[in-house]
Amino acid sequence: MTTSSANVRSPQQERSRLTRERLLRSTVDVLAVDGWAAATVAAVAERAGVSRGAAQHHFPTREALITAALEQVFEDLTRAAGVDPTPSSEPVDEVTANQVTPARIVRAVQRAVDVYTGTEFKAALQVWAAAASDPALRRMILPLEAKFARAAHQRTMAAMGVSPDDETGFRLVQATLDMARGLGLADTLSDDSARRALVVDTWSAQLVAALGSD
Repeated sequence: MTTSSANVRSPQQERSRLTRERLLRSTVDVLAVDGWAAATVAAVAERAGVSRGAAQHHFPTREALITAALEQVFEDLTRAAGVDPTPSSEPVDEVTANQVTPARIVRAVQRAVDVYTGTEFKAALQVWAAAASDPALRRMILPLEAKFARAAHQRTMAAMGVSPDDETGFRLVQATLDMARGLGLADTLSDDSARRALVVDTWSAQLVAALGSD
């Protein structure tokens, strides 16, 4: 391939990549806002601002589109769960790496709730509901969900400063994530932000007491 050919193809490849990305993001948005049944190739193409033909060039079937979008959703969730909520202005050195503090607990709980009330979780929730009666879909998402769950738990443990061998801390972090998931579910029906803030504050105080932070 000549240099001139490479120069011609590069912008085309970039446009193709951006189109594919737009389609995946639009699929997530359609799932989160309009639900599983509405996530058709035509609806996603319209939201993405591309032709149906262009959409089908990347994803010939709804199944292909949904599969790729699911992978994107759980990749985004896993990445979000892995973001350290400790501000860079408060570095964690070797001495404090496994030290539980009230500030770290509050940040970690809020971060977990933010993940479960985000667009990606709302999209995933639609897929989970559909998977309850679709064995093939369920087999597809279980490994993705398990990977996300492990990342969320490990990172929340680390963010709070809970030692990996702390069994009580392990269970409390799992309870925190279960609570966050429940708050995310409630948020799909109505704006639950006021009550959610009270729950987060109350649970954070309980964790501070239970984990014996200074």
